[in-house]
Amino acid sequence: MTIWPFVLVRKPNPSAQLINHERIHLRQQLELGVIPFYIWYFAEYGYWRIRGLDHYSAYRAIRFEREAFDNEDNLAYLNKRPLWAFMIDKYPQPPEGS
Repeated sequence: MTIWPFVLVRKPNPSAQLINHERIHLRQQLELGVIPFYIWYFAEYGYWRIRGLDHYSAYRAIRFEREAFDNEDNLAYLNKRPLWAFMIDKYPQPPEGS
């Protein structure tokens, strides 16, 4: 979990992919601002829940998570990531009610 400027992990020695995933969230928070990021994050989670997704599916549907999950294996991603990349519509949205 990332709460600017900290990355909180449960287990020692997290994987490079997990750290990269969380660093992507740090960049998102830096671009959007911490408070607006969390307002948007939880509002989008609520939207997907209202649309019928279960907890995990709603979490994975959040645009910030879609960007982070899609790029966590690319450890060079942050070096070439465009500004406001979470707004790019290349991350597919889940089917509603699944």
